[in-house]
Amino acid sequence: MAECYAFGMATAAVPGVGERVWRLQLLTLGWMAVEVGVAGVAAWRARSVALGAFGADSVIELLSAGVVLAAQARPERNRLLGKIGGWLLLALAAVIAGTSALALLAGVAPRPSPMGMALLLAAAAVMPWLGRQKRKLARSSGNRALAADAVQSSACAYLAWIALAGLGLNAALGWGWADPVAALGLVPLIAREGWKTTRGEGCGCCC
Repeated sequence: MAECYAFGMATAAVPGVGERVWRLQLLTLGWMAVEVGVAGVAAWRARSVALGAFGADSVIELLSAGVVLAAQARPERNRLLGKIGGWLLLALAAVIAGTSALALLAGVAPRPSPMGMALLLAAAAVMPWLGRQKRKLARSSGNRALAADAVQSSACAYLAWIALAGLGLNAALGWGWADPVAALGLVPLIAREGWKTTRGEGCGCCC
């Protein structure tokens, strides 16, 4: 967890790493599109702020994956696009903080959502793997945008578990406040990584 990306230095060329980044990001785009669609429908049906926040996170991750592909196509703009990835992390922190605060103030108790819970379980399984693969490729390629995107993927997994726990506690004990309070705990960590990445100091510390 303490190792950081050596972005300021030349990284060893790894055969085929560019193609692997493309394949991984195309997979990310496809999966994020599924998350956005299913989370949106599930959130609407269940009146779940947590699922809505998860869907908003997926939209930001779609944008982040696009930034990574742009960095692959224009490597000379890696630093600039890496900063954009950092700003997307800050946007993610703002989305989580805003939706969590709204949930607490509104006191909205979501209805059970089998569709939403199935999506969250799938995301909790898929996103850690994506995050690990992206961190490895970020170190190999020196791609700042990919490093920021790895944080996005790991944060998505955390959010999935948090939303699952919140929905479960609400269903079992009526604790509608559980998931927004837990989600708020992630905000400083994600914001810190986003700020560091915008300053060219991206690190894999919260992945």
